[in-house]
Amino acid sequence: MGESLSGGGRDGRPATSADIPTIGVGMLGYGFMGRAHSSALRTIRHMTWPPPLIPELVSIAGRTEDAVAAAADEFGFAEHVTDWRELVADPRIGLFDNTGPNSVHAAPSIAAAETGKHVVCEKPLGRTADESYEAWQRVGATGVKHMCAFNYRFVPAVRLARELIASEELGEILHFRGVYLQDWLVDTSVANLWRLDKTVAGSGALGDLGAHVIDLAHYLVGEIASVAGAVRTFTPVRDGTEVDVDDAFAATVEFSEGALGTIEASRFCAGRKNGLRFEINGTAGSLAFNLERLNELELSEGAAGFRTILVTDPGHPFLRHWWPAGHVLGWEHTFVHELHHLLTAIRDDDQVGPHGATFEDGYRAAEVCDAIVRSADGSGRVPVSYRESAPARRAAG
Repeated sequence: MGESLSGGGRDGRPATSADIPTIGVGMLGYGFMGRAHSSALRTIRHMTWPPPLIPELVSIAGRTEDAVAAAADEFGFAEHVTDWRELVADPRIGLFDNTGPNSVHAAPSIAAAETGKHVVCEKPLGRTADESYEAWQRVGATGVKHMCAFNYRFVPAVRLARELIASEELGEILHFRGVYLQDWLVDTSVANLWRLDKTVAGSGALGDLGAHVIDLAHYLVGEIASVAGAVRTFTPVRDGTEVDVDDAFAATVEFSEGALGTIEASRFCAGRKNGLRFEINGTAGSLAFNLERLNELELSEGAAGFRTILVTDPGHPFLRHWWPAGHVLGWEHTFVHELHHLLTAIRDDDQVGPHGATFEDGYRAAEVCDAIVRSADGSGRVPVSYRESAPARRAAG
């Protein structure tokens, strides 16, 4: 079930802030994900009492002075800088939180780890499998704790699904099918943002949305062994600028343990705002999840038909620190669970995996993404080849 905390004050009295170590946080990036991570770090302080560590928001970095200054004030950071290297050099910072664009995921994360800072980096870990592999190898070699921020592992219903599969409630897994559908690019007047520039983003729907489905497939079912994919760009020019990333992809996958699957993502699905869904079928039952009904897990025991589990009871994963039974959680709470997990691993010098996604997991997702591109380029079904493990000290992840 969900991670629990132990600890009180000295001599058995309730813990106070004086009893709990702090950790300085430096954040790169102040956009959508910067807001989500900052909110979670502040929430950990008061909702998971006593927290494993108390996050102190030391400094936030971004390229534009006025914008990053405003973000520091809004998000609660004491200071701001316009060069991420200042965060890396700051001895007050123990955790480097990388929420910047994809092009600055690898190098700053490596630099932070090589100065001894623990690192959490938004997905995708790199723009390519090569870049992701280097990040994993070099960060893994430092011995710091590292996490690739696949936050959907920390949805209570997803964790319950993992527990049901692990306990063989579904029997042998036969099928996985997952989709992640959004509609924000249907409007062809949307400007050519960084997410549509390959040099910055690396890929489009594949790395932005598909990586989440790929990671969930890996987390819940196992290693993806081969893929056959198709990739499309529906609007090749926006605002006079060429779009050189994919708008959508679809792939069939084979898992190393024998299951078959399909994975699809698109940013061109009118009416779908954040439609992440998956279904898993086994010889003894099935389960299904829809992110837009985040507190529910659909379960069929055998062929009895699906029933809905409302995953909001105190005994369900992650619910220990939240509200009474039946009081639903939101999307933003996945980041609280994720960062709480990382802080606990730092405090206890424990593993981030298997429940937290390490940089190795980030690399493996990138390898699948690259294999889908190779397949779509005319190679047909291709095996997914994973490179050798990082040095022994990678266990810190």
